[in-house]
Amino acid sequence: MKPIAIFDTECYNGYYLAAFLDIETGKVKCVEQREGVAFDRMAVLKILKRYTVVGFNSKEYDLPLMAAAVMGGHDLKKLSDAIIRFNLQPWEFYDKYNLPELPADSIDLIEVAPGIASLKLYGARLHSKTLWDLPYKTDEILTPEQMDEVREYCINDLQTTYDLYKKLKPQLDLREQMSIKYNIDLRSKSDAQIAEAVIGHELRAAGVFVKRPTLNEGYNFKYEAPGYLKGQLNGLVDEIEGLTFKLSDKGSAVLPEELAGRDVTIGSTTYRMGIGGLHSREKALAIKSNKLSSIDVASYYPTMIIKNKYYPEHLGKDFLQVYTTLYLERLKAKRNGNKVEADVKKILLNGTFGKLGSKWSIFYSPKMLIQITLTGQLNLLMLINSFETNGIKVHSANTDGLVVEAEGEDLKKELIKQWEVMTGMTMEDDPVKALFARDVNTYVMVMGDKAKTKGYFALDNLAKNPHADIVIKAVVKYLTDGIPVEKTIRSCTDIRDFIICRTAKEGAMYQGKPLGRVVRWYYGKGLTDAILTAERSAKVSESEGGKPIMTLPDVFPDDVDYDKYISIGYDDLKLIGVKND
Repeated sequence: MKPIAIFDTECYNGYYLAAFLDIETGKVKCVEQREGVAFDRMAVLKILKRYTVVGFNSKEYDLPLMAAAVMGGHDLKKLSDAIIRFNLQPWEFYDKYNLPELPADSIDLIEVAPGIASLKLYGARLHSKTLWDLPYKTDEILTPEQMDEVREYCINDLQTTYDLYKKLKPQLDLREQMSIKYNIDLRSKSDAQIAEAVIGHELRAAGVFVKRPTLNEGYNFKYEAPGYLKGQLNGLVDEIEGLTFKLSDKGSAVLPEELAGRDVTIGSTTYRMGIGGLHSREKALAIKSNKLSSIDVASYYPTMIIKNKYYPEHLGKDFLQVYTTLYLERLKAKRNGNKVEADVKKILLNGTFGKLGSKWSIFYSPKMLIQITLTGQLNLLMLINSFETNGIKVHSANTDGLVVEAEGEDLKKELIKQWEVMTGMTMEDDPVKALFARDVNTYVMVMGDKAKTKGYFALDNLAKNPHADIVIKAVVKYLTDGIPVEKTIRSCTDIRDFIICRTAKEGAMYQGKPLGRVVRWYYGKGLTDAILTAERSAKVSESEGGKPIMTLPDVFPDDVDYDKYISIGYDDLKLIGVKND
């Protein structure tokens, strides 16, 4: 395997920079074009030949522009603007400017990383050493000194990209193995993109003509419930079957008015239906009981696709055959303890669902999407109704699981078995000691000596901004082990656990000094000023008393306001229904 070099580029009028970081040696190579300095194209080509280069949004921007720099004779700033301002796609770029793609073995991290965020924001979530916004607007003419500053800024971005690369290394390793297995370069793709590439490849190999469908304006369809759901839930299923589903201007399925945000009350709990799945509507729920359990459907959507024979109409039953084969291969891999193979197949199975609503995908099938999501919700409502009718209390429900309180295990297991036989699904039943929920998407579930967390209480989540993690840790320790909130907070000396991060699209300021569009802070003793947005001077949310910390210190600050964090901890406990005297 080739060694890895992290790379990034910067482009101004009269200045272009390509920078590379060798992750083994830590050495940085900068190749510049400025007045009096010609771009060393041979140096760049030598690097591309030796290394696998890793960037962020590099396939869309850095590599196309670098190709123009290597070829020479182009106004690079004009080409950069064509990409950024006019959203010129790589293939359009190469064609428009008659440029060959560079001979680069490259990985782009932007699709592999979860969610949608800027490199700076990922850096904040990873607690990168320094958050540094671009020091000058890209339409400025730089002095030589400013060019040097931009170069240092770019080198800092290399380190942030390296931080992201290290965090994503397990996902990248898995993609590397999948690329070898299927002979397709999957290293820069999201899970959904991988599913599309691999299953599309398998379908073509089976002789299927694979092309994304084009649905005519006015396309509509009806939901068709599986036979076992007919007549269930006091006519709700029949009512939904009578509704007409249409598409939005962007091609996504739209719930009819009669169903959008539909609330269904069973027992004393209300559930909301929607495109994203079923969710109960509890607030500040705190339950401790030795009769609680978490019941989740195993591999819910993939199993449902196979059992109910769902497939995109334009791909036909060949899709179902390929999908079923992957499903069975995953089960076999799990039985044999082959975790890598099982994880590969999980990506393919789950990633498929993520493309059903995209009109640009070969899987595009709004009807199949609705069939899956509504059947999933009605299945759970049917089980909830069965539980409540037989005296088993359902406290919470989400897309694929429930939290219930049952007096008798035998009755609960019998009702689950009946539901499994009817639907063809399999449920996993785990004991729960306590459930503390702000709402269905934000909770702490105590299971044995561990806690399952979601939403605000989830940690080490690259899709979530840091929010005083020490408070979350303190709350969880209090709920699981009874350790006082203040003890956990006052004993922590890692400043990263005290940081809060926000995005200010127009940039942020503190006491007249610019901070950038991604800002992080901790609460300091005796401080009252807020961080403000640069243009409107509006307060950045929750920043009163915050002290900006754009570069992490080597020594823990001596002015951390522990009392502020302790107060936040007790406020969080109240939000999840915990009373502390």
